Amino acid sequence: MDAPSQIRPERTTPLRAGPGERAVGGIVAGVALVVLIIAASLRPAEAGHGTHTQIGLPPCSWVVWFDKPCPTCGMTTAFANAGEGHWLASFVTQPAGMLLCVATASAFWLGLHTLLTGSRIGSLTGWVLRPKPIAAMVLGLIGAWVYKIMTWNGF
Repeated sequence: MDAPSQIRPERTTPLRAGPGERAVGGIVAGVALVVLIIAASLRPAEAGHGTHTQIGLPPCSWVVWFDKPCPTCGMTTAFANAGEGHWLASFVTQPAGMLLCVATASAFWLGLHTLLTGSRIGSLTGWVLRPKPIAAMVLGLIGAWVYKIMTWNGF
């Protein structure tokens, strides 16, 4: 008797990204690159916050009104430190900011790879938009904010 033939399921997902997916990869790469270039062009504020004023944004109202850090306080400074290659200073300034900078750099490379090769690797990142990862990111941001409050003004 002959061995039963293998039944192969029909592939429903294309192996390569189509033009639309490649375009999205290019847009993601472009936006991420602009953010990283701006961050690398900034000089990190010694106070650990306020670097954003170098791109024409006003001082943080939260800091002005309450003399306490806002939930995203130090993000731009963390990006600027990372842009200079000072990863420890970036993390100490704002842990969530340093992690977001790494995520932005990763998004650049994944987007560029998708654009140039048609790889569908970018589609694997969709799990990030599910409830558990989003909850983890929110908790991480809250934790970084608590850290920033605790280290505010040198405490």
